[in-house]
Amino acid sequence: MDPSSTCYSIVHDDLIESPNASELRNALQKGSDEVKLETMRRIIVGTLNGQSYPQLLMPIIQYVMPSRNKQLKKMLHFYWEICPKLDDNGKLKHEMILVCDATRRDLQHPNEYIRGATLRYLQKIREPELLEPLIPTVRSCLEHRHSFVRKNAVFAVYSIYQDHEHLIPDAPELLDTFLAAESDMTCKRNAFVTLCNISQPTAVRYLLSNFDSIGGMDELMQMAVIELVRKEAKTEGGHRAKWIRCIFELLNSPSHAVKYEAATSLTTLTQNPAAVKAAAAAFAELIVKEADNNVKLIVLDRFNTLRSKHEHVLDGMVMDILKVLSSQDMEVKRKAIGIALEMVSSRNVEDVVLFLKKQLQGTMESEFDKNLEYRQLLIQSIHSCAIKFSEVAANVVYVLMEFLGDSNNPSAVDVIAFVREVVEKFPKLRTAITEKLVATFSEIKSGKVYRGALWIVGEYCEQVSDIKQAMQEIRKVLGEIPILASEQRLFDEAASSDEAATEKKDDAPKAVTKTRVLADGTYATETTYTSNADAARLEAVRSAAKPPLRSLILGGDFFTGSVLAATLTKLILRLSASETADSATVNELKAEALLIMTSIVRVGQSKFAAVAIDEDSQERIMNCIETLAELGGERVMREVFLEDTKAAYTKMIASAEKKAAAEKAKEAKDVEIQADDLISFRQLSKKAVADVDDLDLDVGRATGAAEVNDDFVSKLSRIVQLTGYSDAVYCECVTTINQFDVILNVLLVNQTTNTLQNLSVDFQTLGDLKLVERPAPHTLGPHGFHQIKATIKVSSTETGVIFGSITYSVKGSDADANIVLSDIHLDILSFIQPAYVNEATFRSSWTEFEWENKVALSAPSGDLRKFVDHLAKETNLQILTPENALSGDCSYLSCNMAAKSLFGEDALGNISLELDASGEIRGHLRIRSRTQGIALSLGDKITLSQKAFKP
Repeated sequence: MDPSSTCYSIVHDDLIESPNASELRNALQKGSDEVKLETMRRIIVGTLNGQSYPQLLMPIIQYVMPSRNKQLKKMLHFYWEICPKLDDNGKLKHEMILVCDATRRDLQHPNEYIRGATLRYLQKIREPELLEPLIPTVRSCLEHRHSFVRKNAVFAVYSIYQDHEHLIPDAPELLDTFLAAESDMTCKRNAFVTLCNISQPTAVRYLLSNFDSIGGMDELMQMAVIELVRKEAKTEGGHRAKWIRCIFELLNSPSHAVKYEAATSLTTLTQNPAAVKAAAAAFAELIVKEADNNVKLIVLDRFNTLRSKHEHVLDGMVMDILKVLSSQDMEVKRKAIGIALEMVSSRNVEDVVLFLKKQLQGTMESEFDKNLEYRQLLIQSIHSCAIKFSEVAANVVYVLMEFLGDSNNPSAVDVIAFVREVVEKFPKLRTAITEKLVATFSEIKSGKVYRGALWIVGEYCEQVSDIKQAMQEIRKVLGEIPILASEQRLFDEAASSDEAATEKKDDAPKAVTKTRVLADGTYATETTYTSNADAARLEAVRSAAKPPLRSLILGGDFFTGSVLAATLTKLILRLSASETADSATVNELKAEALLIMTSIVRVGQSKFAAVAIDEDSQERIMNCIETLAELGGERVMREVFLEDTKAAYTKMIASAEKKAAAEKAKEAKDVEIQADDLISFRQLSKKAVADVDDLDLDVGRATGAAEVNDDFVSKLSRIVQLTGYSDAVYCECVTTINQFDVILNVLLVNQTTNTLQNLSVDFQTLGDLKLVERPAPHTLGPHGFHQIKATIKVSSTETGVIFGSITYSVKGSDADANIVLSDIHLDILSFIQPAYVNEATFRSSWTEFEWENKVALSAPSGDLRKFVDHLAKETNLQILTPENALSGDCSYLSCNMAAKSLFGEDALGNISLELDASGEIRGHLRIRSRTQGIALSLGDKITLSQKAFKP
């Protein structure tokens, strides 16, 4: 398609019944200026929508053109732009001579607005017969006293020269002379842009003659200069050094737009490290000074691209990037920290960590609406730096441990994960860290953090003094033991003080009936009798102030209780193996540990616990009790408690490091060059390729115009037959999905010997689909072919159905014929991409998402892992569970999965499978999402895909 040809859009017509030509003619002849204005609007909309009004051309010339109303004159310009100007023979209509004469008068009008508006209208005219008589008048407008006329006259000369060079053959010289005498910056910029496009050497000559004044030019002129430099740098003009110096000067422009374009262009002119650093410094300054968060994100992306191409050249600018953390937007903070972590090296890591520590301490003082999220991000960033560079681990670990008592659970969990990794990787810090950790036991509030801290203490407390100190702190956070006896005493004291209250009438026992679900899934009612006084006393005992670990256990967190039992067992076993510990101390601490463990089990079975102890936790604690009761017994139990768990964690850390190294190696650039590789010489390449500008390439990538993924074979695979071969009209379509649009390319074939009139295809949709425009009716000759296109907008990930019918009429027949089309089902997998979600985010999102779809899975036989891989491939779900957790031969398999749609909808999955006694695969897949559509649609896809599994 010719890029200079004008394209029009169909305008929505808000009137149900459009007026006919005679009514429009009467309105033009007898109406006021307001009526004429509305009538012209109606005529323009009708013309754009395909209606032709040839009989209205003379009335418009006769009744509208003489008007002095500026709005009406502007509307008239719109009409001359779109109205048919040629007759059936392709010749200019005679009436257009009158239009040409009126246009010339407007170009000589004393009002500068009318002159300028007419010149703008001329830029849209392509007929040389209309333009030729107007050339002298257009040239004279270049010397008009008002800048509005002159700047539009320049672009009028540009458009005429582009389409019909013979009409103004001396346009480059004319504009060169115009530039030398012009003082208005907008007019100079327009003339310069025109010269850049019609005569680049003339524009270069002008720029070189005014080289010293580039820094003082207007912002728009500087942008045009950058555009010219970018084009000229691709040719061997011998001025490359000057162009680089010019761009360097524009880097200091006060305009942010000029600074950004100059920095972008500089890196295309030269790859010199000094130039790269100058461009990066301009980007960094823009990031800090620009107020718009979207601009910050764009410039950060551009800076990151530059950094990735020039590794380690920009590492010294990491602190400049971190300055953007003063922004209040969380996305900007996250992206800036992500880029900064890529630039951290052994030279700057101390400065980076010090800055992040100050930011972290600032989150405790400032009132930022996303303070908790920002704090968690900072903790994770410091964690990453400390693990990469051991020299800063000791400096930050103690600062982070101050956040173990943070009320924000994810932040505290991140800190304990960091401490655990540091303790494993840096043996020299173990003693100091465990001492600090034990001292912070009383500040911890979360059960998950307690479990991590107890595990660290149990694995890495090795000295006798450290073990004693740990036991002492554990007693403090547990409070008085036995727990059940002390809680019972509190309850009895409350009962004796309220003895008089029990005689009140309201305290008589009351029956409470509850519905319970039995093991077989049926419902049953359960009636219990309770006393208001007993319930109030029990609640008072539960709500009394208690040490943190004790309150967790009484609150029903017996998983933490089982971890505490395992920690006590490890401490006593390690103490008994120590040569410096005396037997009396060992026996004393052993008895104390046994008392704590039995106390947890007993209180879990009592009324004082909010939830009864579960069987798994009770079994684990009883196992620990048996191990301590037979102290000095089996060697196997010592290995299990003292060696296996630490070895498992060491293996997990090594596996994570190996995975990170593999991903880094995968992302690393392959710079190997083979001896027989082709050498590309830009000077010897085709002109069409050599003249392509980097900006044009960027636009092409952004719009997808450069990507040609669709070919004939892929279209054949997407053909859907909509009617039968014996129908009067054969219809088939090819569906193309482009991000949020579905384009239907429909082929219609008339299989009869009759002419089908008013042939139209009417599409309807089910689901979150919306038909953008309806195909227009068409007349199809005997055995004729016709193609139409329909665009459908998709707004959510939901299985969509498109259905419709074809209607047409045959000459000589009164009734219209109707053919029902087959349904078109859209594949939702086109909108779903695999996504990675870390464990913490998965758990929190799983709790938040309100829609769940549970799909039963089954297969006659086969390998569990292959079945899971098949489902993941068919549904675009990514397996999140680590590979080592899925390896091995087992009759059970469970893993997590995740995906994300183009519309930002997250889908989480959990699959549980088993091989039954007969070797068949049984299980289910639970899908959770925030919206109903993606959960149901993915469930349907899984149901279909499991049937295609071949063992």
